[in-house]
Amino acid sequence: MKHRLSLFLLALVVIATPLQAQKKKSSIEVQRMSGLYVFVDAGLLIPNNKQANFYSGRPENSNTINRVLNSETYGTQIWSSLVDGGYISPSSIGDYSQLQVVEYPNMYYRLTYQLGLGFRYVYESGWGWLLRFDYSQLTAAGQFNLSSNNGTGILGHDQYVTCDIFGVERRTLIDFGITKRFPLTQLIDLEVDFGFDLNSTHVNQNGIRVAGNTYSILDIWGGYPPSSYTGTYEYFNEGRIGIGGFGTLAVSYLSKVGSIDLGYSCYYMQTKFSNYNENDCYALQHTVFLRFNVNNFKFFD
Repeated sequence: MKHRLSLFLLALVVIATPLQAQKKKSSIEVQRMSGLYVFVDAGLLIPNNKQANFYSGRPENSNTINRVLNSETYGTQIWSSLVDGGYISPSSIGDYSQLQVVEYPNMYYRLTYQLGLGFRYVYESGWGWLLRFDYSQLTAAGQFNLSSNNGTGILGHDQYVTCDIFGVERRTLIDFGITKRFPLTQLIDLEVDFGFDLNSTHVNQNGIRVAGNTYSILDIWGGYPPSSYTGTYEYFNEGRIGIGGFGTLAVSYLSKVGSIDLGYSCYYMQTKFSNYNENDCYALQHTVFLRFNVNNFKFFD
C-alpha cells in the first residue's frame, strides 16, 4: 500500500512539474499585435557578379579601356608612367600607340552592406503587406592584362603588366510585398514575405589603375576620343530603373513593442545599365539581415 501511495505521489509530481512550468511561461507571453509597424533593417548584401561586368572596360561597353589607352592625352600619361616605373622599355615600345589590352577581366562585386527602412501592416489573421526602401553602395573589382602589340618591351611576368579596374555604384531598392506570420512558440514567429521590386542604379566611378596611377574611363566625352578639354560634355548617369521580385524568410522574436527579425532575402532582379545587355542583366542577389519592428508606440508618450 505504501509502495502504491509512493508511486501515486511521484506521478503527481511528474505531471505537476510541466504544468507549473507552462504556467510560468504563460506569464511572460507577449500578445501578437496587429496594425501598423515601422521597421529599420541592416544586412549583408551578396550581389551577382554577372552585373559587375558592366565595369570590365570591354570595347562593346559604354566605358572602355581603349578609349583612354589609345588617346593621345591619357595614353601618353600611361606610357610615361609605365616607363618611369620600369614596366616597359622605351626603346622597344616607342609610344602609347603600341600598348594594347590582351586580356579583359571577369569582374566581381565585393560584399557590401544594405540599409533600409519601411512600413508593414499586419492583420489579426497574420497576413499583411509591406513597403520597404533599401540602399547600398557596391564596388566592382577586377584585373586586366596590358601588353604591347609588337610582343616586345614588357618587362613583367609572361610579357604583360597586370592592372586593376574598378567600378562604384549606388543602388536603391523599393519593395512592395505580401507578408504572412506563422506562430512557432509563445515568443517566436516564422515570417514569409514575397513581392515585387523596383531598383535604381547610379554609376559613380569606373576607372583603371596603371603603374600606381588612376585614370577614369567614364565616358565624359560624349563618345568621342578623350581630350584635355572635358568641360564640353557632362557625364550622363549610366544607370536605369530595373524590375524584379523577391522572397524573404525570417525568424521573429516578439517583444512588448514589436519584434526583432533575423532573415534572408533572395532577389531575382534586373539591373539596367546604358548600352549594356548581358541577358538583359537579370540575376539573383542575396541579403542576410537584422530587422527591428516597432508596433507599440506608447513608449513615446
